[in-house]
Amino acid sequence: MLLQPVWSFLLGHSSLLCSPFFPVFFSLSVYLIFCLPFLLLDLLSCRWNLVRRYKLQSQRSVSWASVRNCLALTLYNHLIFIFPLTVLNWYLRPVLLPLEAPPLPHLLAQVLVCLLFFDFQSFIWHLVHHKVPWLYRTFHKLHHTYTSTSALTAEYSGAWETLSLGLFAAANPLLLGCHPLTEMVFFIVNIWLSVEDHCGYDLPWATHRLIPFGLYGGSRHHDLHHLKSKCNYAPYFTHWDRLAGTLYMED
Repeated sequence: MLLQPVWSFLLGHSSLLCSPFFPVFFSLSVYLIFCLPFLLLDLLSCRWNLVRRYKLQSQRSVSWASVRNCLALTLYNHLIFIFPLTVLNWYLRPVLLPLEAPPLPHLLAQVLVCLLFFDFQSFIWHLVHHKVPWLYRTFHKLHHTYTSTSALTAEYSGAWETLSLGLFAAANPLLLGCHPLTEMVFFIVNIWLSVEDHCGYDLPWATHRLIPFGLYGGSRHHDLHHLKSKCNYAPYFTHWDRLAGTLYMED
C-alpha cells in the first residue's frame, strides 16, 4: 500500500496524535505555515513590481497593524473556543488509530467528497449570513473588515463563524467514516484552499488556473466577493453560485 510507510511513521508518534492538544496545534501550525509565503509576497510587493503585477488589488498594501490584528484574533479563537471543544471531543470520543493505511484512491475520493460537502455547507451558511441583515451585522461583518484580501484574513472572523465552519469541516470526515490519515489530508487541503482564497494574489500556479472550465473560483473569485460583497458566496467551486445566479466573474 502506497500510504502505509507514511501511516506507520505517524503511528510511531501516536501519543501526539491522540493528545487533546494535537488538533489545535495541527490546525494552527498548518495555517500559519501556509500563510508565511504570502506574507513574504506582501513584503516584496511593496518594493518589487514583478510581485505587484500578480496582486489582485495592486493599489492596496497589507499593513503590519492588520497582520497583528488577524494573528491576535486567530490565536484568541483557537485558545478560548476551539481548544476547550477539542478537549471535550477528546474526552467523549477517544482517538482510535487503525494499523493499516487507507488505499490512495479511497483517500483521494473521500477528500474530494469532503471538499464538495464543505463547499455546499459553506455556500448555504455564507448566503444566509449575507441575505439576513441581522446575521450579517452580528456575525459575518467582522470577516469583511478588510475589502482587500490577504492570507491572514482567512481566519479573521468571530467565534460563531469560526466554530460553525469548523464544525462542518470536522463533521464531514466523521460522517463519511474517513480514516484518520484521510481526515488529516482533508484538513490540510481545506486550510490551504482557504488561505489561497484569501491570499490576494492571482499566481500562475494558483488552483483555479489548474482546474479547467471555470469549475473552481479561487483567489480572484473570492477577492471579488470581499470587494463587492453580493456575489461569489461559495468558498471554492463555482457551480452553486452559477445555479443561484450569484456568480460574478470580472471581465
